Amino acid sequence: MRAILLIDFGSTYTKLTAVDLSAPRVLGSAQAFTTVASDISLGLEQALARLEAATGHIQYEARLACSSAAGGLNMVACGLVPGLTSKAARLAAFGAGAKVIRTFAYQLTDEDMAQLARIQPDILLLCGGIDGGNSEVILHNAARIASAPGDYPVLVAGNRAAQAECVRLLEQGSHPVYTAPNVMPEMNTLNIEPAAEVIRQIFLKRIILAKGLGRAQRLLDGILMPTPAAVLKALRLLSKGTGDEAGLGDLIGVDLGGATTDIYSIARGEPASPTTIMRGLPEPLAKRTVEGDLGMRYNALGIQEAVGAAALAQLSGQDEDAVQAYVVHCDSQPETLPGDETQRQMDRALAISAVGTALARHAGTLERVYTPMGPMHEQRGKDLSQVRQVVVTGGALVYAMDLQQIMEQALRRQEATALTPRQAGLMVDRGYILSAMGLLADTHGAVALRLMKDIIGREEAYAAV
Repeated sequence: MRAILLIDFGSTYTKLTAVDLSAPRVLGSAQAFTTVASDISLGLEQALARLEAATGHIQYEARLACSSAAGGLNMVACGLVPGLTSKAARLAAFGAGAKVIRTFAYQLTDEDMAQLARIQPDILLLCGGIDGGNSEVILHNAARIASAPGDYPVLVAGNRAAQAECVRLLEQGSHPVYTAPNVMPEMNTLNIEPAAEVIRQIFLKRIILAKGLGRAQRLLDGILMPTPAAVLKALRLLSKGTGDEAGLGDLIGVDLGGATTDIYSIARGEPASPTTIMRGLPEPLAKRTVEGDLGMRYNALGIQEAVGAAALAQLSGQDEDAVQAYVVHCDSQPETLPGDETQRQMDRALAISAVGTALARHAGTLERVYTPMGPMHEQRGKDLSQVRQVVVTGGALVYAMDLQQIMEQALRRQEATALTPRQAGLMVDRGYILSAMGLLADTHGAVALRLMKDIIGREEAYAAV
């Protein structure tokens, strides 16, 4: 037996999965509360004891971990053009454990600097200008950021002609400085992966260790990546397969949590019709979005604000006052579990609304336009309407008694312009193995792919019209 231990330090639970690489098979799993407030190794040791009680003592070849226990990186981006800055920053952050909470465009003003001082982000992405293009704005912003209070890292990934001078200016301040190639070297051409890799490294070195994971190093061989990056790797492997075994093809991942709703897509999402015109920046094959205002507990109020109390009341069959009272209760007491059928129906309405809204935000849109050649369609973002596989995870979905109906209603409630799936097969990560398989993806891809195919069960197909 060749055993390996895979660990996910989650914000709530530390989850362990023991795998035999030679079989391959899952030997056992266990979890315990993540003790990030005290010493994170305590929760790990509790989970290890529970795992050993179930499997007996195992000698592991390696112990590998991913983590979202730091809560992710709050990232701010400063650039030249508002729309381009926001899109490039979000795509660079999508799999790196970061979420973009604010973007600034053009030259930073006194008001902007005051906001930045209040925010104190975990990382600032400084970009702007194509290579050889505008340098004035990024140099102005570098000089202003250098004098800003705080010691958050600054990643310079803009016009390469100005990069060295930006670094020189920033090194006069208190912020650690990192560099990456321009996220937009040419107009409407993105190069986000180098910046995303630097963001991942900052996450690992600065944020995870600052949250106490350094004390758990004696129990580990390494913290390889943020949990979102691990899940993305797993889904990409499940979609594309290996050189020896085919994957499942294009797919979407849905992770409904207490604080956020994360959507993943592994698909090109190109126009399905020759009469459709693409607009906007290109989308990556593997994409993740984080909806920080949509969560079953910590952000239940965000779901209500997104869809309205009336919609939640209609979905749950309850009156608006009861729905609003329950949402406030969930938001203030996130440990709440539904205690009766009425609360279960309101939880169901929250889940439908969160998933539906998050999918619509992640997918592209299609609108009819009129051109000199006649009527055509204009697509922005990914066309996911033909994707036939959806993988779901997160307690609110995994433990739902009517998961198929929840997902069907979430997709049926889309606007006509949203390019979300029309019909798809539903797979459920009941064993919470996606992050663990992402840790194996680079070194033991064949094992990870086989285990995912064997363990992630398929439900009946559902249709969304």
